[in-house]
Amino acid sequence: MGLTLVGTALITLIIFVWFIVTRRQIESLKNVKKQEEREKRLKLSRTLGYLKWGLIASFLVVVATGALAILGNTKDQDIYLEHTHGLGYSPDGKRILIPAHAGLRVYEDGRWKTPEGEKHDYMGFSSVNDGFYSSGHPAQGSKLNNPFGIVKSTDEGKTIKSLALDGETDFHNMAVGYTSHVIYAINPEPNSKMSSAGLYFSKDDGSSWTKSDMNGITEEPTAMAVHPTEPSILAIGTPTAVYLSNDYGNVFEKVTSAGQATALFFTNKGELFIGGYQNNAYLRKMDVTSKKSEELKIPELEKDAVAFISQNPTDEKELAFVTFKNDVYLSTDESSNWTKIADEGKAISKDNKNGNEKE
Repeated sequence: MGLTLVGTALITLIIFVWFIVTRRQIESLKNVKKQEEREKRLKLSRTLGYLKWGLIASFLVVVATGALAILGNTKDQDIYLEHTHGLGYSPDGKRILIPAHAGLRVYEDGRWKTPEGEKHDYMGFSSVNDGFYSSGHPAQGSKLNNPFGIVKSTDEGKTIKSLALDGETDFHNMAVGYTSHVIYAINPEPNSKMSSAGLYFSKDDGSSWTKSDMNGITEEPTAMAVHPTEPSILAIGTPTAVYLSNDYGNVFEKVTSAGQATALFFTNKGELFIGGYQNNAYLRKMDVTSKKSEELKIPELEKDAVAFISQNPTDEKELAFVTFKNDVYLSTDESSNWTKIADEGKAISKDNKNGNEKE
């Protein structure tokens, strides 16, 4: 919108200068008795008339473009995140992607926007090094089957490619390796590729699936994360603990017991972020080799907890998380300070005075 406004303003300026030059040329033709000057003056007068209408038209375009730009900025400020279903970063680390009930919402350079593409209801959202994987339901009017099984996008939702089980299954609990692209999904019921309910994984974008034994876990999973480069390593959270598997989910070891695990995320270094709730919300970072963890500072969350968390793939000091109440927080100093960029789903832009509040 900004480039369009500059372009139309430049065209208007060129027409204005041309208009002035033409008018001065007419004024310089003072000898109306000469036929040559009369004809030249007549042609210039016609040109001047065209330029006048062109100048009026281009001016109106400038005004309209400016008004649309203002309205567009207002629209950005009015973006609402309803029923957030995930959180991730673009591969270049410049944008935060949040799947909401009615499509993706993007945060970039301190501003929120709704990107191009159909407004799908994404579930099981996972950002990877070349885009994102997801499940869920297609937008109204979409040609994709409902539910759309497992899909992938490499252009931030502008286009969606169906990978598997379209029209069959909606995976709410799904995770994908950031670099390995191994897909883990908890299947709710039998389908054409999975003979029963349970944990499955695929190494070929959903063409074939293997069922995991899931030994060691007896509770309903609440969160899941896959190691970015090692396809055999995944973590699963439950209402009472966090479990880790090194053999594609066949055997799990309990690595922490601290109330309900609400969010899990593996960093590019293989560290595990754990969001949870035990009397109060907490966020911890664990070394999965030593099993040692450290508490990270987060804002006080009243009757709330971390629902999804992610780390910028190009800047390990930048973290973002969304809560169950649809608050979104951003830290650029590895959790020492947090800025709220959405309040109960209401987007907060950088130029909004509330957007600079530190917590």
